[in-house]
Amino acid sequence: MPSSPVHDSVRHVLVLGGTTEARRLAVALAEEPGVRVTSSLAGRVATPRLPAGEVRIGGFGGPEGLARWLREHAVDALIDATHPFAGTISFHAARAAATAHVPLLALRRPGWVAQPGDVWHPVPSLTEAAAALPALGGRVFLTTGRMGLAHFAHLADLWFLVRSVDAPEAPHPPRMTTLLDRGPFTLDGERELLRRHRIDVLVTKDSGAAATAPKLAAAREAGVPVVVVRRPPVPEGVPVAEEPDAALGWVRALLR
Repeated sequence: MPSSPVHDSVRHVLVLGGTTEARRLAVALAEEPGVRVTSSLAGRVATPRLPAGEVRIGGFGGPEGLARWLREHAVDALIDATHPFAGTISFHAARAAATAHVPLLALRRPGWVAQPGDVWHPVPSLTEAAAALPALGGRVFLTTGRMGLAHFAHLADLWFLVRSVDAPEAPHPPRMTTLLDRGPFTLDGERELLRRHRIDVLVTKDSGAAATAPKLAAAREAGVPVVVVRRPPVPEGVPVAEEPDAALGWVRALLR
């Protein structure tokens, strides 16, 4: 249903969120004079950290549904601050913004950069990550989240330590220990995980988050190879900000 009418001077910004950067941006927008912010969360996490401002949870029904929501709720600006690997919603946002004639910005934290001593094996997908594992090690620290475990379910000869916020569901690797945890993580903690579980290969997505970067430093110190899944590209033609402050500046310039 359309939201209740607001004064014409109040500009509505929709943030497609779920990331730390999205929450930081929502706080800044909620404090911005003349701006009303709504954050949309996908609802894949059982107990999400709710951002400042108004919040909606759940999908839109594809790009057409999102375009309709933008029109019905008089959205003046759309910011895609979803996870760097939430590729589908990013392309839906681009199509919806074009359909509804709403300016769109992508907020994407910078990716990780290999440091001296890193032994990285970049791959384009989780399927390629699974294919690379048998040649790299037998005890895997899998930190790609619970949604993609089916890609590794056939690797019956490998043992997996799977870390995720919520409990994973089948299909998943038959030899698996689950660690339910949420970042930020510490370097000492990651060192201890690698040591205690005798990890000999790490799998991660290039999320770029500082909160989860200590695992890379721990792997570097231990000489553990890292399979790094490269992030998908931002839709062509969509401008990108790397920090919430830059996104706030974009909103200010747009709505001025």
